[in-house]
Amino acid sequence: SHSSNKENHITTRIKKRFRRTMETFISLEPFAYRQFDSKSSSGIFIEGCSKENFVKKINSLYEELKKEKNVVLVDGYADFCKHLFIPNFTETKTSILEITPGNQSLLCTDYKARCPGELPVLTRWFPRDKMKLGKAKYLDVILYSRKQLNKEDSAENAMFVPQQDASPWGIVSIKPQNVDYELPMTV
Repeated sequence: SHSSNKENHITTRIKKRFRRTMETFISLEPFAYRQFDSKSSSGIFIEGCSKENFVKKINSLYEELKKEKNVVLVDGYADFCKHLFIPNFTETKTSILEITPGNQSLLCTDYKARCPGELPVLTRWFPRDKMKLGKAKYLDVILYSRKQLNKEDSAENAMFVPQQDASPWGIVSIKPQNVDYELPMTV
């Protein structure tokens, strides 16, 4: 019995130490999970990469970029919002197409909300199955601070349910695009 208690104590210490070394700078927030679901109506599907592998790669790329240059996280529309622009390491297709006379008849329009309780906004899109989309060159990984995620979680009709971890930043959206700067947000 004494031996088994000692083994349990050692196992617990090892697990805690492993958990500390595995803490990340950036986590994937549940709000962004929909982008890994091919049946989601979000319009953006992250192809060829699991949620777990995506977060590992994002943190690895963040560390690499941090060593190479001073500015890695680009300021967003508010202090709590940042962008991480990275080369697209997935098979994800671009989510942006130019509207032309040849494709404008395929354009769909509707009011959509990103989650229950959110006010729907007017949105336009092309049906995925009707368009030939190329692989995006970049991913705009949109981050919110942990403080903001916790604040939003406590608000009425919370849109974000944050991860319960110590990561200072959480991924709330991923925009596949062909430029490495901010473009207007889509639903």
